[in-house]
Amino acid sequence: MGANSSSISELPENEYLKKLSGAEPISENDPFWNQLLSFSFTTPTNSADLKLLEEATISVCKSLVEKNPRTGNLGSLIKVFLSRTKELKISAECQNHLFIWQAHNALFIICCLLKVFISRMSEEELQLHFTYEEKAPGSYGTECEDLIEELLCCLIQLIVEIPLLDITYSISLEAVTTLVVFLSCQLFHKEILRESIIHKYLMHGRCLPYTSRLVKTLLYNFIRQERSPPPGTHVFQQQTDGGGLLYGIASGVATGLWTVFTLGGVGSKPTPQLEQCSPLANQSLLLLLVLANLTDAPDTPNPYRQAIMSFKNTQDSTAFSSSNPHAFQINFNSLYTALCEQQKSDQATLLLYMLLHQNSNVRTYVLARTDIENLVLPILEILYHVEERNSHHVYMALIILLILTEDDGFNRSIHEVILKNITWYAERVLTEISLGSLLILVVIRTIQYNMTRTRDKYLHTNCLAALANMSAQFRSLHQYAAQRIISLFSLLSKKHNKVLEQATQSLRGSLGSNDSPLPDYAQDLNVIEEVIRMMLEIINSCLTNSLHHNPNLVYALLYKRDLFEQFRTHPSFQDIMQNIDLVISFFSSRLEQAGAELSVERVLEIIKQGAVALPKDRLRKFPELKFKYVEEEQPEEFFIPYVWSLVYNSAVALYWNPHDIQLFTMDSG
Repeated sequence: MGANSSSISELPENEYLKKLSGAEPISENDPFWNQLLSFSFTTPTNSADLKLLEEATISVCKSLVEKNPRTGNLGSLIKVFLSRTKELKISAECQNHLFIWQAHNALFIICCLLKVFISRMSEEELQLHFTYEEKAPGSYGTECEDLIEELLCCLIQLIVEIPLLDITYSISLEAVTTLVVFLSCQLFHKEILRESIIHKYLMHGRCLPYTSRLVKTLLYNFIRQERSPPPGTHVFQQQTDGGGLLYGIASGVATGLWTVFTLGGVGSKPTPQLEQCSPLANQSLLLLLVLANLTDAPDTPNPYRQAIMSFKNTQDSTAFSSSNPHAFQINFNSLYTALCEQQKSDQATLLLYMLLHQNSNVRTYVLARTDIENLVLPILEILYHVEERNSHHVYMALIILLILTEDDGFNRSIHEVILKNITWYAERVLTEISLGSLLILVVIRTIQYNMTRTRDKYLHTNCLAALANMSAQFRSLHQYAAQRIISLFSLLSKKHNKVLEQATQSLRGSLGSNDSPLPDYAQDLNVIEEVIRMMLEIINSCLTNSLHHNPNLVYALLYKRDLFEQFRTHPSFQDIMQNIDLVISFFSSRLEQAGAELSVERVLEIIKQGAVALPKDRLRKFPELKFKYVEEEQPEEFFIPYVWSLVYNSAVALYWNPHDIQLFTMDSG
């Protein structure tokens, strides 16, 4: 940035930046700050542009890191910013661009510098840079003010108090981004940070009273999805009616010493990708996820997580619990709509998981919705396109389904919702199918994908648990869904036979040789038999509880009856096979009595009649299949690296050098 700088490459030689990072202290009252902060440019909104900016200014940042302990110029810049923000709210209301413009520019520079400082030093060293205070000769015992807490508190106040307008959009985005940068010290530690100076400031002291307002504002930023205003809207415009001495200095500097500094051009068109998203909504959601996943302090739980766990609907008139000072109210209908519309991103899916898992008010509201398909369909699309998604996103989507299927009302209602023309389901044209049958199809497809590709037992377990939770409520299964249930069992049966054969051959081969160790086929066999048992329990649960509602499943069972022969006498499956064997025998007998060469329609008719005639007491009752999602111990070991990988990979407003990252390896991030 600098005098007549129109190229990024000229920034290292810019006289103002060189003075800022030089050896001379600059008083916060020096006119220099008006000159430094009077530049106009379109704030970079993607990591590629920020990478260019960081590479161009790294020499300036390094110089400031080296000289700031003696000059305190970082502290002076922060004080200048703090003084500018005192007029922000009034400036926004009066459409006064000047204070907003200069405050934004100051914060942008602070954020760029802060990111470099945090990546190169410990929090203790960072605190020293923030607490420097120039002392007059002969003065003793003056306490240094702590600018970190003051800046953090100011940023939070800016986010929650400044109205979101075209002229305040950029500074609101910058404030959210700067808070993310403040918390990014986690990126540069391999271990999860359990004690942090920044965390302490945010969870105690002056920041604490703003907890619920900050969480609420970040949620509303996500809900509203406000797009960035047209390029140039936030750039300072000369006014015709003057504006005082400060205005004259600033506008003179802007026109005389600075050219418009851009990375994409003030008048350039935004990319189609940016037209489709809201940088503020994206960044607010990332900050919310980071705050919610901070580890608890030794003496207090994370207040941001408490706020997320306890907020209520604006239509809920019940009193707040006195035990939680951070509770607030928000419009659940707007939140639900945003969650339904934004599920293509990992972070929106993670937010949905957190709310369903941790906030009983949200969970109750979601399960009571009569348009649940608007939420479930995007989740099913994530699972359907499993090849294109990272494993964490797939896990979150699957756990969301598992949480939803814990509710019997959900399991009943999804079979009453009829969908038409599911265009993204490519294996078969589905002109009409219930949401429940589609859910079964997608979960089974995920299991089959996992069997042939990733072979992840955790994913298998959660898929089967969701199917098991639904099984007693299966209603009017689509014929294709019924076929896929039996086809999955067929695949498992073949897999079982193959492993059994490999184990037998391996055992025979080992009798003549003691040189090589045996593969652990016993363990493989045990895993497959567990999955087969689960599938048999799912089929049995459906037959026992809703046989007369599912003629298509009985039809598919009869069509592939030979599959089940080998398991009738198997000690692991004998008990669960009794009911399935009884159903196969009962309906086979009725079909034989009806004669040969029966049409599909006639077979289904006989099955429906037989379902009414079959005495229910002949089917043995088994315990109800119910699986509940339980978060693993120390969930932060999973969620904190996951959240920061989302921040790192977000294309909006942040860039870090991959070589500096310690929290996760870049190939898995």
